[in-house]
Amino acid sequence: MKKFFSLGLVRGLIWQAIGTAAGMGLLGAIRALMGLPWKTEPAMVFGGVVGAITFLAGIGTMHDWWHMALGKPVLEAEEVHETPGGVRYFGVSLDHKVIGVQYGFLSMITLALGGTFALIFRTELAQAGLDFLNYLQFNTLIGMHGMVLIASILMGIAAMANFIIPLMIGAKDMAFPRLNAFSFWMAVPGTVLLVSAMFVGGFETGWTAYPPLSVRGPMGIQMFFLGVYIVGWSSILGSLNLIATILMMRAPGMTLFRMPIFAWAMLATSIISTTATQLIGLSFQMVMFERLLGMGFFDPASGGNPILFQHLFWFYSHPAVYIFVLPGLGVISELLPVFARKPLFGYRWVALSSMGIALTGFLVWGHHMFTSGMEEYLRVPFMYSTLLVAVPTGIKFFSWVATMWQGRLRFPTPMLFVLGGVIVFLMGGLTGPPSGTVSTDLHLHDTYYIVGHFHNTMFGGYIFPLFAAIYYWFPKITGRRMSEKLGKAHFWLLLPAFLLQTFGQMRIGLLGMRRRIADYDPEMGFTFSNQLITIAGFLVAFSVLIFFINLWISARKGEVVEGNLWESRSPEWQIPSPAPLHNFAEPIRVVGEPYDYGLPNSRYVETVRQPAGD
Repeated sequence: MKKFFSLGLVRGLIWQAIGTAAGMGLLGAIRALMGLPWKTEPAMVFGGVVGAITFLAGIGTMHDWWHMALGKPVLEAEEVHETPGGVRYFGVSLDHKVIGVQYGFLSMITLALGGTFALIFRTELAQAGLDFLNYLQFNTLIGMHGMVLIASILMGIAAMANFIIPLMIGAKDMAFPRLNAFSFWMAVPGTVLLVSAMFVGGFETGWTAYPPLSVRGPMGIQMFFLGVYIVGWSSILGSLNLIATILMMRAPGMTLFRMPIFAWAMLATSIISTTATQLIGLSFQMVMFERLLGMGFFDPASGGNPILFQHLFWFYSHPAVYIFVLPGLGVISELLPVFARKPLFGYRWVALSSMGIALTGFLVWGHHMFTSGMEEYLRVPFMYSTLLVAVPTGIKFFSWVATMWQGRLRFPTPMLFVLGGVIVFLMGGLTGPPSGTVSTDLHLHDTYYIVGHFHNTMFGGYIFPLFAAIYYWFPKITGRRMSEKLGKAHFWLLLPAFLLQTFGQMRIGLLGMRRRIADYDPEMGFTFSNQLITIAGFLVAFSVLIFFINLWISARKGEVVEGNLWESRSPEWQIPSPAPLHNFAEPIRVVGEPYDYGLPNSRYVETVRQPAGD
């Protein structure tokens, strides 16, 4: 028991509970001294903020910074002793590899949680009139499913970036190791606050949280806002660290156009994250202030405008789609040449297309508001800017097809998930233009067609590539290979089940079924399709369960792998598995192109031999 309470995570959660209670009591005391009555909502919000701060202090993320402020000496990051064994994953570590695994753990937990929410409300929709959930519970689960999985995606991306990027560019760690640890541990109390929204009244708004409903709804919406706000800060700080790492810590000879495509994808993603995330934080903060302080930002009676919230929300939330999918598209471009044994076709165009997607992603938010009263003269420019995204995205598709053409293709589990990602993302891309075109969007908006399109985009752009990345880099993390038999069972169950689910969603959307409804008229002909969608959803969940079983078994008893399992040219595969503490025993330099597979006498990196005596 003593060992359990000595874990940093446990200590942090205890301090978060103490800080939350202390913050609530302090605000209550201040109100009492002012002659004001007790109010639970302001006390909960203030307590949530104080609890997040005490969590970070209790777990030790601020220890070194505090010592620096007092003028006390602190060790350099590479001199810090890392606790051996599994215990190091439950406390503060400055090793980017440990932090990457920590992000991965939290991402998997939230993935399972968000998926479970979906299974519950999908069961409600399997039969008209079932009504085992009331409307508040249904809408809360819808909102939690959406935002918990968005948090899961952000942390999954951070997991891949933190573990792989320094190894991939020949760096010994991230540019700012302490900020890296701080960024991760910010996400933990943020996630706790986000999930707590279910237990303090829930909320009725779904994941978009539009006012005026969010202004008038139950108290749970405040915890929802606060949790997202803190997770957003974690994302911003992590992105700043990634930008600095990629731009300043590449190995000698690794120019921008000799850099792996995944690093390009993470650079573009981080630029979007640092420039757009503030907008959703601001929009949620304004609603919090409107509820707490009576500010009328979105109340027409007070001179506010609820449409302003939608502009702020979607100015982040559509670029956020590219935050989610760009790393996945980077994984596809990274792995395809390895398993095709051919150079990546059009490397420079693929690299620049990530930046093109990042740029055009900021010009498209208005298509979410074609039905919100937007002026007609603005609809057409937003329609064309939305369709413009197809250009840089199409460059990636043409590159993938050309890379595979006449290649010596191999089909281990990572490659299957890469191909699955290409197919599913293509479905997402082809079903996107109708929702971005004014004439069709007026009919399709807020129907299940949009739900199907969105899930195709997310699964093709993130989920399938995420699984590909895990199967591919798992040996680098653990020194063991995941089971191919279980991996292929996972893939061949997931792909058809998911396609059945999303095509079913788009079908009922075309027939007129609205999204975010807890019940429907059985006479409208939606019942059979909803039953198929629900069955498919459970099959998707079962396939992910196979993955979790594979992950657990392989981490303990998987085939031991020490060398370059996939015959990759990338720097991370030129060192032992699992990766050593400080990555590279000797510095490396880049002497060739990253994807020249199949070309004779071609090298990408070489070891820089240190002079004797150094």
